[in-house]
Amino acid sequence: MNGEFELRGVNHVALVCSDMKQTVDFYSGVLGMPLIKTIELPMGWGQHFFFDCGGGNALAFFWFPDAPDGVPGVSAPKNLPDRGELLSAVGSMNHLAFDVPPEKIEEYRDRLIAKGIDVGVLLNHDDSEFGVAPEPHDGVFVRSIYFKDPDGILVEFAAWTRQVGRPGDVRHEPRTAADRTV
Repeated sequence: MNGEFELRGVNHVALVCSDMKQTVDFYSGVLGMPLIKTIELPMGWGQHFFFDCGGGNALAFFWFPDAPDGVPGVSAPKNLPDRGELLSAVGSMNHLAFDVPPEKIEEYRDRLIAKGIDVGVLLNHDDSEFGVAPEPHDGVFVRSIYFKDPDGILVEFAAWTRQVGRPGDVRHEPRTAADRTV
């Protein structure tokens, strides 16, 4: 709970797509998210559609007929994290992570592959130097898989393996813009 505001989670995240039909086909058809609200924007500006992504949360997309194309490595990472890509621009959305049951992560990876989705390896996120371990162990706090939607938006299925917020989980000082190297 936030002491300043009664935040109850994420109402929705709104992204931009190049083709609303392709987006509906992927998020409803491949990922199984029900389409729950559609809006035609006034004056031919485009569309705004909402998907139920579980837990009372929604994922929304805008389609603008004149939207510029995304730029890999700027608006989103060029590739999947296990293939050495993570960088995106300041103000961009790096990736979208959906919470999934830990016991289903491997099954979900197999299901996505069976649907023709290019999925990265199963990552065991821990506090080691590179942040991932080859096998699950007590220090792994989340296991995840990454894949992309039709517009190159990086999507993650993430499964918490333990509660976070324990002593030692918050131990780094935040860096400033002055810490950036050129």
